[in-house]
Amino acid sequence: MEQINNMNYVDLGLPSGIKWATCNIGANSPEEYGDYFVWNEIETKEMQTVRNFKTVVRKFLGLSKIDKRKKIRDKAKANWRDNWRLPTNREMEELVDKCTWTWTTQSGVNGYKVIGPNGNSIFLPAAGLYFSVSELRYARISGNYWSSTPNESSYDSAYSLHFIKDLFKEEHYVRQDDLRYKFTVRLVSE
Repeated sequence: MEQINNMNYVDLGLPSGIKWATCNIGANSPEEYGDYFVWNEIETKEMQTVRNFKTVVRKFLGLSKIDKRKKIRDKAKANWRDNWRLPTNREMEELVDKCTWTWTTQSGVNGYKVIGPNGNSIFLPAAGLYFSVSELRYARISGNYWSSTPNESSYDSAYSLHFIKDLFKEEHYVRQDDLRYKFTVRLVSE
């Protein structure tokens, strides 16, 4: 297994050359869910409220519009050192469009095996999400992973990788989500 700053990664052979971490922030193996974060936060919290959610507090208190062009504080630098960062929405779209996605169970955990053009793969566990409350929802059937890309047309959402597999549908795509939701994070490196 190859490493950058003591963290394992996989080169999927994507055109961008981006390397994907083998597990989520806070996880010790690909099957572990890891930690959950609201967008642009570097710490996990029991519950997101207007008082402890930096982005939302500015909006609700009318202090100023959020300047999306400012450098986003990166969870990767706080948790996994330099060279690691959140993927952009385009890098997530590349993962969706250029890889083969196969729903599987790995070590008893549901998720997708994502196989790159070169045959290498990563496992994304169906870790679910937390809404504004402290209850995990949709684990085992859904996964949500934050990107570093804010929605420029709305200051209360950002892009994320979403997938779901249940009796009624199977899909994986990049979408916009509410900034207050707590999602898992999978990092990339150059």
